[in-house]
Amino acid sequence: MRVVAEIITIGDELLIGQVIDTNSAWMGQQLSKLGINVGRIVSVSDQASEITQAIDSALSRADIVLLTGGLGPTKDDITKLTLCSYFKTELIYDHSVYENMRRGLSERVMLSKLNETQAYVPKGCKVIQNRVGSAPITWFDVNQKVLVSLPGVPDEMKAAMQYDVLPRLQKQFETDTIIHRTYLVKNYPESLLAETLEDWESALPQGISLAYLPKPGMVRLRITAQGEESTKLQTQVSLEEKKLLKLLKSDISLESEGSLEEQLGYWLKRLKFTVATAESCTGGRMAAKIASIPGCSDYFNGSIVAYQNSVKIAQLGVDKEILNNHGAVSQETALAMVDGICKVMGTDCGIATTGIAGPTGAVPNKPVGTVWIAVKCGLVTRTSMLCRDSGREMNIERACNKGLFMLLELLQECK
Repeated sequence: MRVVAEIITIGDELLIGQVIDTNSAWMGQQLSKLGINVGRIVSVSDQASEITQAIDSALSRADIVLLTGGLGPTKDDITKLTLCSYFKTELIYDHSVYENMRRGLSERVMLSKLNETQAYVPKGCKVIQNRVGSAPITWFDVNQKVLVSLPGVPDEMKAAMQYDVLPRLQKQFETDTIIHRTYLVKNYPESLLAETLEDWESALPQGISLAYLPKPGMVRLRITAQGEESTKLQTQVSLEEKKLLKLLKSDISLESEGSLEEQLGYWLKRLKFTVATAESCTGGRMAAKIASIPGCSDYFNGSIVAYQNSVKIAQLGVDKEILNNHGAVSQETALAMVDGICKVMGTDCGIATTGIAGPTGAVPNKPVGTVWIAVKCGLVTRTSMLCRDSGREMNIERACNKGLFMLLELLQECK
């Protein structure tokens, strides 16, 4: 059975860009794992009329409506009052909510009268206690549909979803199986890739679809399949995957769940290798990506941001003659940088970047967007040159993704 959910995030801070909505992406991933389709994600302001309109619209289409935000103790947190108005009910005091809040907060902060207002909940709802915060989660059954109001604080929302909301939804709704498989494709711009796959894509069986997910330096493909019979669906997806791999050969690889840096970390741990980065034009962003993964201390030794030639020479041991003869932005310099970082940091693997991120800095035969990348794993070294200018931010991001992907390929060959 096809079950559809809609997510409504509440808060002016989301609309003005002061806070980035990460809740919806996480919720969408978790719902999809249960076979629940996310039909829409909507952000609205802290205005009762906007919240009411969004709820009304969502309930007209979806089986499940999930709200996040607007449950704090301050005057701009109006979600509970709006829900009371919508369901024509009133706020009532719930002693269990107060006790849960007292246990959770009393050791950290002194409870105030404003905190006590969070113990009031809409009459007639099912109350789910907040495991890590103060605002309770409220569940409404509406004509065989469900509306759940959750805190906007990510840790509180995730705990409520994982331990309470998702298990209850799974028990209440019979859902289809949804399968996602994602692939990384290199050497193909999106338009050429679409042309190459046109006949195969047009012949996909009912219930199986393809999505193109371009990102700087590569294209991701996602096959999505949905249906009632899990075994049959798995067989169909595997058959289509074989056709896809045959079409794109060595230019495609199955992406493990998670980001590029997560996959890199997985392979470094699996092979018990270490890595370090030497970065010029990327300014340490590649190191930041690697270091963003929990447990990276098992494999990430460090980084040197060598923006100036003097740092390349002093810290990485790049020969002055290489810089004089070939320039900082060259294959030779990138190779010297990756050799240097592996020696200095004592690592099995290394990634080096040197280039012209822009918008200025172009020299004859080296326009803005020119970046040389070198990766090393043991005795194997590879290089690649990027030569497309898409603006400073995109140039840096593309170089980072390319470097991580190049090393990931090397690691996968070592298996």
